[in-house]
Amino acid sequence: MENVRQFNSFAEFYPYYLAEHANSTCRRLHFVGTTLVIGILAYAVGRGSLGLLLAVPIAGYSFAWIGHFFFEKNRPATFKHPFYSLLGDFVMYRDMILGKVPF
Repeated sequence: MENVRQFNSFAEFYPYYLAEHANSTCRRLHFVGTTLVIGILAYAVGRGSLGLLLAVPIAGYSFAWIGHFFFEKNRPATFKHPFYSLLGDFVMYRDMILGKVPF
């Protein structure tokens, strides 16, 4: 069985998360997926279309997993740290917009 690294806080986890996203194509695919997630959520809430919410994980995870499996060549951190990984995705998205993490 694989040893899962433990983190005491998100601040401790985030550098690890960024290291797992060193490939720029992987980060760009995450950015596209997160943008779609935000757009679909906004549209679904605005239109009251709860059925569209089913597209949210498909949009988010499909781009991220393509990035990891084909470009980063690692397993997504979400398998070991689901909550921190979801938070990490949105923080990395913000940091990419702010220029703190390169596209």
